[in-house]
Amino acid sequence: MRLLLRFMGFLFAAGTIVFLVGVAAAAGLIWHYSKDLPDYSQLQDYEPPVMTRVHAADGSLLAEYSKERRLYLPIQAIPKPVINAFLAAEDKNFYEHGGIDFSGLARAALLYAQNFGSNKRPQGASTITQQVAKNFLLTNEVSFTRKIKEALLAMRIERAYSKDKILELYLNEIFLGLNAYGIAAASLVYFDKSVNELTVSEAAYLAALPKAPSNLHPVRNRDRAIERRNYVIDRLLENGWIKQAEADKARKDPLIVTSRSNAAHIFAGEYFAEEVRRDIFERYGEKKLYEGGLSVRTTLNPKLQIAARKALTDGLIAYDEAQGWRGATSKLDISGDWGPKLADVKALNDISPWRMAVVLETSDQSARIGFQPGRELGGAVLKERQTGLISLDGVKWARPTSGPTRGKTPSSISQVLSPGDVIYVDPLVAKDGTKVEGQFRLRQLPEISGALVAMDPLTGRVQAMVGGFSFDQSQFNRATQAYRQPGSSFKPLVYSAAMDNGYTPSTVVIDAPIEVDQGAGIGIWRPENYSTGKYYGPTTLRQALTKSLNTVTVRLAQDVGMPLIGEYAKRFGVYDELPNYLSYALGAGETTVMRMVTAYSMFDNGGKRIKPTLIDRIQDRYGRTIFRHDQRECRGCDADTWKNQPEPTLVDRREQVLDPMTAYQITSMMEGVVQYGTATVVKEVGKPIAGKTGTTNDEKDAWFIGFSPDVVVGVYMGYDKPKHLGRGGTGGHLAAPVAKDFLKMALADKPAIPFRVPAGIKLIRVDPKSGTRVSPGSGGPSILEAFKPGTAPPDNYSVIGVADADGRSMQMSPDADRAIMRPGTGGLY
Repeated sequence: MRLLLRFMGFLFAAGTIVFLVGVAAAAGLIWHYSKDLPDYSQLQDYEPPVMTRVHAADGSLLAEYSKERRLYLPIQAIPKPVINAFLAAEDKNFYEHGGIDFSGLARAALLYAQNFGSNKRPQGASTITQQVAKNFLLTNEVSFTRKIKEALLAMRIERAYSKDKILELYLNEIFLGLNAYGIAAASLVYFDKSVNELTVSEAAYLAALPKAPSNLHPVRNRDRAIERRNYVIDRLLENGWIKQAEADKARKDPLIVTSRSNAAHIFAGEYFAEEVRRDIFERYGEKKLYEGGLSVRTTLNPKLQIAARKALTDGLIAYDEAQGWRGATSKLDISGDWGPKLADVKALNDISPWRMAVVLETSDQSARIGFQPGRELGGAVLKERQTGLISLDGVKWARPTSGPTRGKTPSSISQVLSPGDVIYVDPLVAKDGTKVEGQFRLRQLPEISGALVAMDPLTGRVQAMVGGFSFDQSQFNRATQAYRQPGSSFKPLVYSAAMDNGYTPSTVVIDAPIEVDQGAGIGIWRPENYSTGKYYGPTTLRQALTKSLNTVTVRLAQDVGMPLIGEYAKRFGVYDELPNYLSYALGAGETTVMRMVTAYSMFDNGGKRIKPTLIDRIQDRYGRTIFRHDQRECRGCDADTWKNQPEPTLVDRREQVLDPMTAYQITSMMEGVVQYGTATVVKEVGKPIAGKTGTTNDEKDAWFIGFSPDVVVGVYMGYDKPKHLGRGGTGGHLAAPVAKDFLKMALADKPAIPFRVPAGIKLIRVDPKSGTRVSPGSGGPSILEAFKPGTAPPDNYSVIGVADADGRSMQMSPDADRAIMRPGTGGLY
């Protein structure tokens, strides 16, 4: 017995020693791995990379920018069924354990022992807390060392943070494939839904992804993805988090993925979105743009943007088709299955409803075409093959640009198309506006390009902007990046400098040939009116602007002085510096559509300086406003309660760059351009519109800038590599019709508001040709002309005794309004 007791004592002592040694070893091990553990307190101030979201003025999503697509959601905003799906898949005991699930560790250890030596990756037994520790603070190294550190960190994290906080970090950080981080972004990327719209099967699929997102691709590995999704559904049922009927339905649901594009989410908004992206990049840098979680509210009006896109593209297409058919985009071997071959051809994806197709067979009256098939999310070409027909009506416009039939309307399809031609088509529309079922119209990508900008003249908010025919074809934004000659659309700035310095719309200037000595070695410059050889003699400034007379503008610029005109051009932001050459008074300098629209906005708003903007407001990830375009002071807007105080008032301290009365005079004169001058096509809008056309030398650029009281639109058309647009390729024939189409859509539901007449302006009836006052009841032609205080039209007008351009005698009566005289000669010029 004594021997047994001694033996038991020995065993106890040995066990105690082993225990103490084990405890010491464990303590040493913990100390060893704890001494260089990362600081987990940084989780408290964790700011994950969050995507920047850009919204239109009405709140609709325009674009998203990120390197890691992530939207951060607080745990309170995550629906319980979604949380349950992730707990079922990853850690069902999450709310019970202290950071380590020992039962899970035991299962993993047993499996490791069974697979020892098989080169199989050990199964993890990580809890959600351990995954947080690994994702935020450790690496993905597969080793016992990392697992020990992970466990130690998990226990510390559990003591420092609540379960909800840990789960919030996990659900917002976890990678779920397709560059989506966190469940909010994954819900949008995979299903184009917010998390509170997810079904049981969709939530289960997302919860299945953390283990191996690439191995559970919804297209490439559909069967395995559904199997893993159904496993999660089974765990939800097993844990009592869903009912049997819900589980049965969820298992039967097909796995349908709605891919969400990274491009602009508003049709036709690509140029606008890219301009906003560049703006944010310049303001805050790359990191803030792609990781800062900014919320950007832009000035874009989606309705006006779509109208702008349609108006410009219709104008570009109409001009291009009038030039004739240049041939197919490319040629394709259609033997065998043509689908994959056509799918590999790059097609523009932002010119809907146009579609790429290949000609399969032709006859005299029709051609059968096959449409480019789409691709699955995994990149595989869809097996479905769609076909259609092009009738002879669909190619009537396609007159050849070369060969024996050049310029002739096709009499058969085979004159235009042949099998293997890769082309663009869109649905054929009958004369009554209905689509002809199954038939399509031939299209070609325009060579000519252009831009359109629409702006609120009171604030400078850009409501619509189109920088070309297709952003997918060319990202060069012709609205802001293309510097081109504005031609005669610059003339209103010359006239505004004159009106601000003593001239009136009734001032008479001779319209006749003129020669300008440009100095030694440069030679004589002989500007001409567009209609060469046609001159009108003594002409009022109103009539000169209406008819866009170049010689009158040059004489006016001589008298006013180019330095003063250059100052006005700089004030209005059209040019930074304008050379003192008279040709620049005719728009020979280069500027952008955006700058010209901004300048005209100042005519429209009464001469107030505005700064164009595409952004109304920017908020950081916490909702704090870090930028606001509207800098006006609002006095009284911060009142907490109503105590019979005065109403809030806005204090506008913007610079007055032009006399409001001058602005109205110019506006009134440009109304004449629309009513009787070079832009009469715009009259079809049926609302008060003012504007000015512009055409450069050799008809290389066509412009129109016009406005109603509440919107300004600028249109430019021309080739990227400037070349002749053809006889008649003027602003009035090309650009003005585009502006007309836009304004008809933009103002369709707006009342016909007249332009605002500033206080002090006198409206006096004058003769439209001579500018002289018209007596009441005289019965002759007359118009109401705007005069500033201290100015008035002359009572009579005569031309006697002064040599004109043809040597005939002319004289201005002493009480006639000012005529411009050539210094030292007494002759009108």
